Amino acid sequence: MSRRRDLETRIHSLNDIREIMNAMKNLSLMETHRLARFLDTQRRVVASIESAADDFLRFHPGLFGSESDCRDVHLLVGSERGFCGDFNESLVRALYRYREAAQGAALIAVGGKLAAKLAGDPRVTDFVSGPSVVEEVDPVLSRLLDRMNRLSPADVRAGPLRLTVFHHDPGKDGVEISVLKPFREPESRAAPLAWPPLLTLRPRPFLIGLAEQYLVALLHELLYRSLMAENQRRMQHMDSAVRRLERTSADLLRGRNVLRQEEITEEIEVIMLSVGVSGEVRANRRTGRWIQPAHPPDALC
Repeated sequence: MSRRRDLETRIHSLNDIREIMNAMKNLSLMETHRLARFLDTQRRVVASIESAADDFLRFHPGLFGSESDCRDVHLLVGSERGFCGDFNESLVRALYRYREAAQGAALIAVGGKLAAKLAGDPRVTDFVSGPSVVEEVDPVLSRLLDRMNRLSPADVRAGPLRLTVFHHDPGKDGVEISVLKPFREPESRAAPLAWPPLLTLRPRPFLIGLAEQYLVALLHELLYRSLMAENQRRMQHMDSAVRRLERTSADLLRGRNVLRQEEITEEIEVIMLSVGVSGEVRANRRTGRWIQPAHPPDALC
């Protein structure tokens, strides 16, 4: 009886855990649908900035210096919450493989779970808490830009920023490495318009401001993509965990049924034995005879 009760208690606990995991999976599914709308809009914003920069650089080429003057910053976009498989571990592995050929760059890690993986690493410049839902992307981006602006003065004077971002993309298993750097010069010098764009600023300040807006828009998109990939990983992780729980619960249910059958069999045997003894006693009472013991006590011998 105690073994069967222990199994029933465990089955109830597993059912509660399964309900919690199903709720987490459903929340991640809802978040991916919301992120799909935000991501589509942000991609159009990035495309419009790239188109404006392309038109501008056709009339004002050569404003950017060489890429050798850029200062490198490595950014890892991890997860703030867990239950998403090897989401953060794969980022750390990709970083260490990449940094073998790129030493000396500043390193910023986004996400509480990723920060735990890199705790104590002297190469990490700063940690930034990551977003859990789509509404938290803007505050996280503000904190991230603040950390990047607080780089040392020597780094600021070294040249324009070249940001290497390690992140996950929706629908892909591996880690993506995106290098965010100033606009590229157009391949063709032929201007699609007869007149250059009308500016209220001088060309170089305008391009610097446009590059800053472009960087913010790209980071926005990358954070959306990473958060969407994180929720997809969480759904997969929760789905596999729920299937394992269902298999374990089914095994426990079979074990409980076996124990219950054994208990029923024992109860039937006890009932049958009790019925047999009482029937014999009633028969002896009707005939006036009593059952004599097979081995009487020594006092009666």
